[in-house]
Amino acid sequence: MKLKHILGLLAICVAMHSCQVMSTKKYKALLATQDSLSTRTVTLEGIVSALKADTARLHRQIAELQSSQSNLNDRYNTLNDKYNALNSNYSATTSKVSQLSTDLQKREARLKEVEGILRKRDEATNALKEKLQKALLGFKESGLTVDIRNGKVYVSLTDKLLFPSGSIIIDEKGKAALKQLAAVLNKEADINVAVEGHTDDKKIINLGQIKDNWDLSVLRATSVTRYLTEVEKIDPVRLTATGKGQFQPIDAAATTEARARNRRIEIVLSPKLDELYNLITK
Repeated sequence: MKLKHILGLLAICVAMHSCQVMSTKKYKALLATQDSLSTRTVTLEGIVSALKADTARLHRQIAELQSSQSNLNDRYNTLNDKYNALNSNYSATTSKVSQLSTDLQKREARLKEVEGILRKRDEATNALKEKLQKALLGFKESGLTVDIRNGKVYVSLTDKLLFPSGSIIIDEKGKAALKQLAAVLNKEADINVAVEGHTDDKKIINLGQIKDNWDLSVLRATSVTRYLTEVEKIDPVRLTATGKGQFQPIDAAATTEARARNRRIEIVLSPKLDELYNLITK
């Protein structure tokens, strides 16, 4: 039952209870009050309905905001995890970059040391070449040459300067050249000496115990090495002797002149590089 009906009945009951007969004026006033109350009731019911609608809307907005907040929290947590991962990677990368920078500085320092040693080697090699050229100048016309290859000094002596044809015994002219060479080498204790024997490509014929060009190149190299160590007293530890046969010609032409150039003893002089080796193997 609606509120206005209840109020009407209430008014009637009150009137009846008074056991008095209402005047027309009072009755109309009572009806006016009833209508006013009914109007206010309708108004209040509208307000209540509006409030209920607002409340429902606010609940929906709250739910939407809570959902948005939950999504934002999830995104925040995801971004925070990514940030932490990136920060960790950044720290690791920074540490690695720092280590690489330190290693690079060490390598650059070692490179400068190596360059310094190589520069000293080149200076020593050039100085040695000049000394040998001066000492052996008198043998230049006999086919002796001094040059630098790959950081080493090569003293090349033709076979006619050192040996009679087909022989492994050094003649007097060859001994004179080796004596001048040894005078320089005995003053240069930090120089290693390699004696290489070379022949042309013609086969050996009737040389007794010498069977081929390998034998001839090796025996000539050892003859020079023996002379330098036993007669000129160069420390044997500094010397090596090898035979190359005909397999490293300096002139590949099949001419008499080319073959003469290929028959030679090459004395290869190289500065000791212990300092450089120790630096590289650190």
